[in-house]
Amino acid sequence: MRRREFIAFLGGAAGWPLTARAQTGKLPTIGFLGANNPSIQSGWTAAFVQRLRELGWIEGRTVAIEYRWGEGQVDHSPDIFAEFVRLKVDVIVTHGTANVAAAKKTTSVIPIVFTAVSDPVGTKLVASLGRPGGNVTGLSNEAPDLAGKRLELLREIIPAIGRLAILANVGNPAEIGDVQASARTLGLTVTMLGVRRAEDIAPVIAGLNGRAEAIYVQSDPLFNFNRVQINALAQNARLPTVAGFRPFVDAGGLISYGPNFPDLFRRAADYVDKILRGAKPGELPVEQPTKFDLVFNLKTAKALGIAVPPSLLVRADEVIE
Repeated sequence: MRRREFIAFLGGAAGWPLTARAQTGKLPTIGFLGANNPSIQSGWTAAFVQRLRELGWIEGRTVAIEYRWGEGQVDHSPDIFAEFVRLKVDVIVTHGTANVAAAKKTTSVIPIVFTAVSDPVGTKLVASLGRPGGNVTGLSNEAPDLAGKRLELLREIIPAIGRLAILANVGNPAEIGDVQASARTLGLTVTMLGVRRAEDIAPVIAGLNGRAEAIYVQSDPLFNFNRVQINALAQNARLPTVAGFRPFVDAGGLISYGPNFPDLFRRAADYVDKILRGAKPGELPVEQPTKFDLVFNLKTAKALGIAVPPSLLVRADEVIE
């Protein structure tokens, strides 16, 4: 190589990601664990990959991505993260409180970026939002009083509602306290439906026996993965559901109000970009959602004999008919 070409080569190498230069012949690698399956979160994953491309990280050319899928369960997450450690990935990307906790337990060295966690400080995933510390950072999928806003929407549609069931994953305490507090403020009587596995869902809903007039579904991968079953059971029991995931309404839920998940995954790519270029995750502040979607399913409303006020429909980002 000629001297001038060699100098130019070195100058270009100075802008390379640190990990890429440290591992000659190996592309920087992202270990990506989706909490659901490729179909359910295809739009979320596509947003992540597209943003990486915009930042210069082209899959298969300048970065490699190892995809794994949790399918709504967290039992195998520790094994998947252990595999990522063996593969020597440069950064781990995942979502859901239990998955992030498993990743943090598996490695204190590899940077971890979470795309959606309800309460990262309360669940001790980070020391603080402004300065996470350690090897974990990312995006929260909760903002102040989101639970209260969902219940207020439910009250606008069903003004006389007095009894609420909360479908909750007992392994994930995030969000539940806010729902209970908001329900008390609105004067609602609450029945907790605690589950650990998909097999628990049908029995707890069947066991309501008229003790609720609607079901609040916690924002948890277990429920997102099983949303079709949950909404079918709820409709059979003549109970509307309110959730934080937009796919719930596609699957027959009445209302969803919450963060725009494609946007959260897109923004997660910015964290990955900074980390691959040398930033320390513990110094990257945790960010909160900035885009929110309100979606109604009028087909479900009609099936349940519920009239959604026009004043709510004009506020909706989308109405499924």
